[in-house]
Amino acid sequence: MGEKSESWDVIIIGGGPAGVAAAIYTSRALLKTLIIERGQMGGNITVTDRIENYPGFPGGIEAFELALRFRDHAVEFGARIENAEVTSLKLEGHVKVVETDKGAYRAKALIIAAGLVPNKLGIPGEAEFWGRGVSACATCDGPFYKGLKVAVVGGGNTAVEEAVYLTRFATEVNIIHRRDELRATPLIRKRALGEPRIKFHWNSIPKRIIGAEVVEGIEIENVKTRETGKLDVSGVFVFVGYTPTSGYVGDLVARDKEGFIIVDCDMQTNVPGIYAAGDVVNPIYRQVVIATGEGARAALALEKYLCDNWDKF
Repeated sequence: MGEKSESWDVIIIGGGPAGVAAAIYTSRALLKTLIIERGQMGGNITVTDRIENYPGFPGGIEAFELALRFRDHAVEFGARIENAEVTSLKLEGHVKVVETDKGAYRAKALIIAAGLVPNKLGIPGEAEFWGRGVSACATCDGPFYKGLKVAVVGGGNTAVEEAVYLTRFATEVNIIHRRDELRATPLIRKRALGEPRIKFHWNSIPKRIIGAEVVEGIEIENVKTRETGKLDVSGVFVFVGYTPTSGYVGDLVARDKEGFIIVDCDMQTNVPGIYAAGDVVNPIYRQVVIATGEGARAALALEKYLCDNWDKF
């Protein structure tokens, strides 16, 4: 692994909404800013077709176009983008060292905005239709299913809350759950059980997502009887948990038991000069506007940190 001789004021891990918003603020403040992104700029917004709830775009905007605008905005102020996979973090005094598959990068401060990945079902048809009928965000994609039937896989709080939300649009919401009762909290369970548009498929698991150009149905199997059947649906929403992209922080940065990074009200971690924002902090509110706000907040707090500690570097 080669060493990168160039040093930075700020390194931002992740090129999604939180990371790009942070980069806009830090680079505009004339801080030398590097975004390290392992994949495509835009993060998880690029797995959906259209964003309709981001302020300033009445009528919506194509997700890919919004991602390009985010990137161009940050680059316009001077941020640089490097495609690399982060492997670990360490400290050299007050300097933060980001190890990647392309070498090590050093900075005075760091923002972790690498997001999370939704856990997948791993069944045929899921990958082919992901972002085109298969989704992990009802708030993002629910309005596309107005007047249609959909399926929700899962029985926890997120799955059931999202199923209830989907009843605003879909004529029928089918909850597929491998147990004979929901794992959601009592209040959320009560709401779902009392919703006439929700149908429950107990003791069932998804086996295959069916379709040609678009999703046309999902095959399910009863885990007790082994009987199989098909539900005619136009969309499948998967809520079987999320995995934060935070394994590379090791023991340096505090995380909760699920791996989400713990921050204070200024988005700072337990390590001075290391901040985190967006879905890697909390998976509950997976919205572009919230991620951008957290990224901006982290950047503003970081600016103050550097102002107070510049003589240490």
